[in-house]
Amino acid sequence: MDQHRRHAGHREPLGHRAGGLQAQENSGKMNRKQLAILIVLGAAIGALGLYVSRRNAASYQSSGEGGAGKKLLPDFPINDVARIDVKQDTNELNLVRQDDSWTVRERYGYPANFQEIGDFLRKMWDLKVVQTEQIGPSQLSRFELSEESNGTNAAIRVEFKDKADKTIKAVALGKKHLRKSDSPSPFGGADGFPDGRYVRVAGGSKDVAVVSDALSEVETKPDRWLNKDFFKVEKLKSIALTHTNATNSWKLTRETENGPLSLADAKPGEQLDAGKSSPAGNALSFPGFSDVVSPETKPEDMGMDKPIVAKIETFDGFTYTLRIGTKTNQDNYYLRMSVAGDFPRERAPGKDEKPEDKEKLDKEFKDNASKLEEKLKQEKAFEKWTYLVSKWTVDPLLKERKDLLAEKKEEPKKEEKPAATNTTTQPKITPPPVPALEPKKENKPAEKKPDSDQ
Repeated sequence: MDQHRRHAGHREPLGHRAGGLQAQENSGKMNRKQLAILIVLGAAIGALGLYVSRRNAASYQSSGEGGAGKKLLPDFPINDVARIDVKQDTNELNLVRQDDSWTVRERYGYPANFQEIGDFLRKMWDLKVVQTEQIGPSQLSRFELSEESNGTNAAIRVEFKDKADKTIKAVALGKKHLRKSDSPSPFGGADGFPDGRYVRVAGGSKDVAVVSDALSEVETKPDRWLNKDFFKVEKLKSIALTHTNATNSWKLTRETENGPLSLADAKPGEQLDAGKSSPAGNALSFPGFSDVVSPETKPEDMGMDKPIVAKIETFDGFTYTLRIGTKTNQDNYYLRMSVAGDFPRERAPGKDEKPEDKEKLDKEFKDNASKLEEKLKQEKAFEKWTYLVSKWTVDPLLKERKDLLAEKKEEPKKEEKPAATNTTTQPKITPPPVPALEPKKENKPAEKKPDSDQ
């Protein structure tokens, strides 16, 4: 009990209590100090964000009178455009609309990319100004807007014309507007990345405008605007290659759409290598071309007087004939193609076909036949052109017969006697024959002579 009373009557020294209060007071001061630091940091971050925002906005801040936010080409009659002329220095491109299609005049009237031209016209119709600059004539070359400059520093002049060849609108495209990045890219581009372009509208304000699109697609390269749709081989059944040297020719066939390829007319000892022949089985599944060739080019200048000929048949009834010429300095090959179709006109009923399935199957057959006819019609349009195709497009068709065969395995050689070594071997000594032993003669006692009578 006395012990409990002593503990109950125990009190902390005053100094200890004062220390606890002091710690609490210091803790409160630290919390207030941390809060102040956080407030200062928040203010600094906010100021930095405001600075960056204003700086970005300043990159498009108008220094001229008005214009920002307005359309670059107000009242642009987009549906009246029948021709687009693009010029830079001595280079020229003419896109011409004929009926419902566009063509490239510098590529002999070859079809242009309708979708891309439509997108470009809609972009120009909706393009807005984000900045204007008052620039004197002597300063136009600094923004690559002088049409008197030469080479790539010259302005790109784009004219939109109607059916009567009358100019509707004309725009000069100059230097691309660059925005500097806060963090430099490890891949270069220290000057920044393009986020707009300096332009000038002919017949309009003398000010130079900046639009928020770099318009990088506008080039005078004719092949840039071509319609790159091409024929496509599907469900390959056989492919036969005829080389100028008959020993290099070959033919591969398959029994089913997904079946393995086999070498037709294989000679004794020839075995097809599946790995080497597989690319030929997928040849021209997704072909493409780089450019089209002038119709005036002579066949002998393209190797078309002695071409490699490929004949491809499909399970759908298509037959493609390709003529491959020589290779250019850019690793492209000259190519011409023709196509024919032999499709079944009527559907053969199945053996156990039910009457209720006939209508559905007949409709599927008719729809598929229509698709095949449409595909044939589209691919027939490629027959009158000579194309430049990349090496990888026709590489599987350029293989020689020996390149498709499995390597012959050498027959294992017969075991040979081991070569003599330097170890001296003792000659084999044949021991002399053991002489035969004669049987021992028994020593018989001598016969006694009978005593003579005395």
